[in-house]
Amino acid sequence: MEHLQDNLLNAYERGFIDRYTGKVSHHPPELIINSKDENVLAPMLDALESCESFVISVAFITEGGIASLKTALYELNKRGVRGKIITSTYLNFNKPKVFKELLKIPNLDVKITDQAGFHAKGYIFDNKSYSTMFIGSSNLTDAALKKNYEYNLKLTSLDNGEVIQNFKEQFDSLWENSTKLSEEWVREYESLYVELDHDNKVLHLIENKRPYRYTNNNPKEITPNIMQQEALESLKNLRLTGEKKGLVVSATGTGKTYLSAFDVKQAEPKRVLFIAHREQILHKSLQDYRDLIDLPPEQFGIYSGRAKDRNAKFLFATVQTLSRQNHLYQFNHDDFDYIIIDEAHRSGAETYNKIMNYFNPDFMLGMTATPERTDNTEIFSLFDYNIAYEIRLQKALEAEILSPFHYFGVTDLEHNGKTISEDSVLTELIHEDRIDHIIDKLYYYSHAGEKVRGLMFVSNRKEAKKLSDLLNDKGYKTKSLTGLDAQEDREEAVRQLENNRLDYLITVDIFNEGVDIPSVNQVVMLRQTESSIIFVQQLGRGLRKHPGKEFLTVIDFIGNYKNNYLIPVALTGDKSFNKDIMRRNMMNRNMISGESTINFERIAQDRIFKSISNNRASDLVNLRRMYFYTKDKLGHIPSLVDLHNDQDAMSPMLVLNKFNHYPEFLGKMKEEIDSLTNGQDRILTFLSKEIVDGKRVQEVFLLKELLSKGTVNKPDFQLDIYEKGYYMTDETMDSILRMMTLEFYTSASVKKYKYPLIEVEDSQISLSKEFKDALKDDYYEMFINDLLNLAELQSEQYNQQKPLTLNEKYSRKDVCRVMNWEKDESSTMYGYKNKHNTVPIFINYNKSKNIDESVKYNDKFLDSHVFQWFTRKGTDLNSKINREIIRDYKNDDVTLYLFVKKDEEEVEHYYLGEVEIDLNSAENVKDGIGNNRDKVAKMNFILENPVEYGIFRYFESLT
Repeated sequence: MEHLQDNLLNAYERGFIDRYTGKVSHHPPELIINSKDENVLAPMLDALESCESFVISVAFITEGGIASLKTALYELNKRGVRGKIITSTYLNFNKPKVFKELLKIPNLDVKITDQAGFHAKGYIFDNKSYSTMFIGSSNLTDAALKKNYEYNLKLTSLDNGEVIQNFKEQFDSLWENSTKLSEEWVREYESLYVELDHDNKVLHLIENKRPYRYTNNNPKEITPNIMQQEALESLKNLRLTGEKKGLVVSATGTGKTYLSAFDVKQAEPKRVLFIAHREQILHKSLQDYRDLIDLPPEQFGIYSGRAKDRNAKFLFATVQTLSRQNHLYQFNHDDFDYIIIDEAHRSGAETYNKIMNYFNPDFMLGMTATPERTDNTEIFSLFDYNIAYEIRLQKALEAEILSPFHYFGVTDLEHNGKTISEDSVLTELIHEDRIDHIIDKLYYYSHAGEKVRGLMFVSNRKEAKKLSDLLNDKGYKTKSLTGLDAQEDREEAVRQLENNRLDYLITVDIFNEGVDIPSVNQVVMLRQTESSIIFVQQLGRGLRKHPGKEFLTVIDFIGNYKNNYLIPVALTGDKSFNKDIMRRNMMNRNMISGESTINFERIAQDRIFKSISNNRASDLVNLRRMYFYTKDKLGHIPSLVDLHNDQDAMSPMLVLNKFNHYPEFLGKMKEEIDSLTNGQDRILTFLSKEIVDGKRVQEVFLLKELLSKGTVNKPDFQLDIYEKGYYMTDETMDSILRMMTLEFYTSASVKKYKYPLIEVEDSQISLSKEFKDALKDDYYEMFINDLLNLAELQSEQYNQQKPLTLNEKYSRKDVCRVMNWEKDESSTMYGYKNKHNTVPIFINYNKSKNIDESVKYNDKFLDSHVFQWFTRKGTDLNSKINREIIRDYKNDDVTLYLFVKKDEEEVEHYYLGEVEIDLNSAENVKDGIGNNRDKVAKMNFILENPVEYGIFRYFESLT
């Protein structure tokens, strides 16, 4: 307790008296805001999840605000932790549904105050020895916690602190004089609220900071959103270059149909044909066009099995009808000068091909949310490989084009020691215990608004039918739909869902695409994630905005599925398949933009981590699938730069980490490529393993200049790089030359690479004879240029004005290289080394179970500013290496750099910046475990930059 008190005194001195002289310490007072990189919700959830009890006093609450905390509250309930909330009916902001949702949380006691002008916003989370308080402007609303411009102060206090005691006394006094929330109270409030609801719509808009949109039938009022504007410009430029086809890839709900109508307006064709695979889509698309294009109704027509408005200027046709010869041949080849293909990923089908090959328009536009197919159809070739624009899920959420969502990864049932998996049989999938489990989760995590309109995705048709029957027996109104159901039956089921006559439609995959039900407010996933593509398709079914739908609820039942690792891939869009990055994304509360949140119950999260550990994304079969998708998309063998620039492609580093170089990989893909000489192979391997990561781009610039000029003057090159703003010193230049001549490398590496890239004579640098000989082959030079261009692109993630970039990953060899050491000493670094006035310190945060018990030191973050470090086994403060480090540190002769990795599996460490030694904390101790305790020194490092939130939470997780 005394230690904590000293830390708080230091923290408050720095926070409130003098930031320059006060010590960085645990639990500093912090200003918490919402921005691109941080939000109020993240640290609040951290405090909530670790507390022993909590109290919240807020005037305003929304359903989304409650949803943001539900998973944390669920886990607290399992630990027996309870909390209290005081809220109000001030200005009748809180909807009756909010109070109904609060009643669902079993470990939450809620009271309503009638205190005049109640406008409080305070949160206290109690731990055993201290309390954390958030005081400021944020109510318990999703907008206030993640999006709005807010000021909140986070403070830490001991129990006898005056401020914390005053808050609790005020809270307790108000609690005693407030009304307990009950179902009866909600019924009474609901009857009064209906009369007042209209007046309070404006207040809700103010609190949630959402623009009020007036709607009418005037076409001039509809304008393209920012992403549609960019797409329209791209389409216009495409036509100006003489292209006759283009493909737009746009996430579900982002307004593809409106985009096509906007482009029709700017292209001004004489006649338009719009093709879709369902008549239901035609009617909706026709109405969208009429909303936008101010022409008489008779100018718009349907051509399908039911209607034949053949002469309409804007003709909307089903592919099934139009593709029949007796219908198709009624039209001339040039009847339409602009044709739109909706859901263009279907255009590989024979029926679409008939139409596309028959007509000869001035321009043909394909639209799809998911161009990726599993039947190897080359969709991109049908549109001449012209991808006019791409709007993917993450970009659309950032632009606020889609409805925000709250995703809940919940634990699927474990019954008799067996968990639901891809091998589960029907009797297990529809077992009564699982049905009850599903109902419990649907009730707890709920939905936006009074009435649920849900889609459930299951693993097979039999499960869909049986689950529907069982849920109906429990009082739900559901209907199962499969590909065997007639189109009319599907359309009628959708109408019933929209008109509140059904609660859920249950299906396997027929709602993956092409069905527009904007009012859907809940998506339930009761099957494994087969692919990130299908996951996003099914998620997208509920992401379209709709009046009265504040957000979408996604409930994903996570069993022991092998493909669980695809969930973070789908949610983040990250295609690196790097296990460390995937785990880090899982722990990063800020991984998704806007008011949306990603939440995992603990057991469900553990199942995903297990899947990540076992994932084999870099297996040849997966690389082959991803490679040929990109090749089909581009229409040619993709370069490494192509892979880097395509947001759907696999990361080129996934290939280069597994193979010596790209031509070797292409050979495995059975591509016809020229064989390499021994010299070409070794030089390309060197560049692929040592240069391509872009961690020091100056090497890339030197090689590019040598390829261009043949010879480079060393002083001139140094000056040029320096004047362009890149980091450059004499030591850096010498280090670059040692790399290129292989002098930097160990004998094993020299044997592997064999041929130096350059020769240096006086101040002149030139390519080595071996490299010149290799470059006589133009085909080989193409691979070299591609590799160097990729390296330059990779370098953009690093701060090239400094040797090291905060929060990026480095190997020990990388550190030797960028710190300009003469040799690669990574094999003898043993955790840290004092050399050239630098001390890089490497930490393996989670020690392996197989590691010697005597070196399982308790290295750890005390908080985001302070790291507790133990010296090497068998060394204490009196040992030579540690004495020298402390001596040099006191004399300002050395800089300490902290590198941390999660566990032994990873090769690279996160660079967390320069650190200062808290000399008062340095002491000799015995550390290790059991009888293997050994002498070591312990000290605290004060980080120059606090650890970035996502990394800190990742390291602190138990995974």
